[in-house]
Amino acid sequence: MRKLLLLAALLAVSYPAFSQTLVDQIADALEPKVIEWRRDFHANPELSNREFRTAGIVAEHMRSLGMEVTEGVAHTGVIGILRGGHPGPVVALRADMDALPVLERVDVPFKSVATGLYRGEEVPVMHACGHDTHVAMLMGAAEALAGMRDDLRGSVKFIFQPAEEGSPPGEEGGAELMVKENVMDEVDVIFGLHIAAGAYVGKIEYRPRGMMAAVDDFRIVLKGKQAHGSAPWLGIDPVVTAAQVVNNLQTIVSRSLELTKAAAVVTVGAIHGGVRSNIIPEEVEMLGTIRTFDPQMRQNLHNRFREIVSHTAASNGAIAEIQLPYSAYYPVTFNDPDLTAQMLPTLNRTAGEDNVELIDAITGAEDFSYFAREVPGLYMFIGGKPLDLPADVSVSHHTPDFYIDEAGMKLGVRTLLNLTLDYMETASTQ
Repeated sequence: MRKLLLLAALLAVSYPAFSQTLVDQIADALEPKVIEWRRDFHANPELSNREFRTAGIVAEHMRSLGMEVTEGVAHTGVIGILRGGHPGPVVALRADMDALPVLERVDVPFKSVATGLYRGEEVPVMHACGHDTHVAMLMGAAEALAGMRDDLRGSVKFIFQPAEEGSPPGEEGGAELMVKENVMDEVDVIFGLHIAAGAYVGKIEYRPRGMMAAVDDFRIVLKGKQAHGSAPWLGIDPVVTAAQVVNNLQTIVSRSLELTKAAAVVTVGAIHGGVRSNIIPEEVEMLGTIRTFDPQMRQNLHNRFREIVSHTAASNGAIAEIQLPYSAYYPVTFNDPDLTAQMLPTLNRTAGEDNVELIDAITGAEDFSYFAREVPGLYMFIGGKPLDLPADVSVSHHTPDFYIDEAGMKLGVRTLLNLTLDYMETASTQ
């Protein structure tokens, strides 16, 4: 109760008088609520395009703040619009809501035991990438900014996005569908952030221009001829063919691409085929991902991919069906260089200059890239690694042991607030 009274008092202060100290105090007061929201979302994760409960909680919160709220955007997305008291730019802030088909191993009181349907199978579901923290941080920033409504020099569009991890096969979704549904209309600039299990709490990581890779997923079906496992000469073995395809695909990056120009990755992440030890199956399905930074290299990789898969299959007497991309393509996540330079002082002030780090491009991917193709965008990482973990110890995203320190979320809230307020302040004086 004491923290809520403090928050109410702080939000009564006029926006132009907001110092960094006051923003920090607001973030401090909001932190317990942000943690509570995050734990609830973590215990109740939902897969892509199925974020019904999450979206309902978000929409109710935004309505309670007096915003214009639109639900059902791109299936389950929620948009909240906060109209400021003074004219100015429209700043968009984005958080993704979906979880992953991963079984959680982390022993926390709010551990997920949820299940869902993925590709027709019941699977465990976990927030194994931190999207639960993203939603909670943006809800906190929304509450703070709503309290400044009368003094805001512009408006804020809060974008709670479904299906960042990719929509189910046969469905559209995510940022691409939101753009098609005109979510970016009237927006001048967009900011987004991602919790990072590999960066210490208190750190902000950024990069101008290409920060994250473009991604294509793929599906290969290798069709052979079924036979008894004791007589392989009577069939055409798609399992052996699949093994050769995996090996041969790895030669694309090492032998066919100019790697001094940009990085690239080809990964086969799933192989499905067969039901018994003594039956050579009729077909094998392979799923995987491709990451690139350069458009021409992407095209060259796609060409070599199709050649290698088709010719490897033919050399074994099999037939290859290739879907590339299969269900999703995300462009390079591109941070507008002018916007990045403009907002770098804000990041330095928020985290302290020693805690803001310029990083190399990474081969992860983000469909925030679709938003940033429409208007100037800035995307960054917020540290979530516990300070007591050694530098060489880190838990990867998308794994059962994924873990972040909730102390890192307060910096995320402060960052969203400062980016919004500083951008509006600069725009109003130009």
